[in-house]
Parts: sequence; C-alpha cells; structure tokens
Amino acid sequence: MILLEDTRQQNSKHDLKHKYFAEHGIEVRRTKLYVGDYTLPTNQSVCVDSKASIAEILNNVCGKEHDRFRRECERAQEAGIKLIILVENKEHEIKPGIVNKTVRSLRELASWKNPRLFIFKGGKQLYPKATKGATLMKACYTMEKKYGCEFVFCTPEESGAKIMELLTGEK
Repeated sequence: MILLEDTRQQNSKHDLKHKYFAEHGIEVRRTKLYVGDYTLPTNQSVCVDSKASIAEILNNVCGKEHDRFRRECERAQEAGIKLIILVENKEHEIKPGIVNKTVRSLRELASWKNPRLFIFKGGKQLYPKATKGATLMKACYTMEKKYGCEFVFCTPEESGAKIMELLTGEK
C-alpha cells in the first residue's frame, strides 16, 4: 500500500509513525498535499492532519494559528475533502498530584488541564486566563459543525495504525 505524506511534515518528528508504516509494508511517498498531512493516492477525499499534542491543537483552534487552521478547514470543505485532525497525547504529570490522563475523545477533552494554569511566580498565577479543556472542547465541536472536520485522539504509539484506520476504514 502507498501512503502520501505532505512534504511540510518534518521527518524527524514522526519516527513512531514511520516505524509503523515500514513494519506494515506501507510505502510513504512525500508530496505537497492540498490539506492535511496524510492521504491515500487512490482516495484523496479523506485526509488526516496530525497534531503532536493537545497544546498544538489549542494553538490551532484558540490561539495564534487559528486563522491559518480555519483556512485549511475551509479549503478542505470547499474541495469536498473530509479532514480528520488526529491529536496525539498521552498521560503525563503536570506537577506532583496533577495528571492529565490520555484523552481518547472530544468529550474527554473537557477534563484536560492546561499546564499554563499551574505556572506560578512568587505565589501568583501567571496565566489565570489560559484556555481550559472545556472551552477547547466546545471550540472543537464548533469547528466540526461549521467546517465538517473531525477531531480524533490517540497516543503517539498508536498514531501510525490510527492514520491507516482513518484512511482505509479498516481496523
């Protein structure tokens, strides 16, 4: 099987995915894609845009990259492409006793704790208005409804298999 990968993807940051692809006989060909990071040459009506973390999707949906991200969603919608945003994340401790569990669904995003909310200096919280998980979840639901994209979550170790599942419909 052949998988197309966008040339704007940085090779060194996707070793787990590339390892999965190689182990499963999936040939990766790099080319500039219209939207997203991965698609199949035989069916480019579905594209996967991979995100390395919830913090990255926060920046795309509620931060400085919003306009660029929105334009990509609009481009996909206008071209009749189903854009699936695959957000990699895994359980990690923010600080002793405060843990972000692995988010597996958009609904679970509401329980995500923004690490910026736990940064203090001299006893004062530095970012009291940092976006909370519930706010990010609502913004993602709005993006899905408005642009027809879909947010999917997995661990970095699962990302290669998840990309193939999303593109082929096979588990």
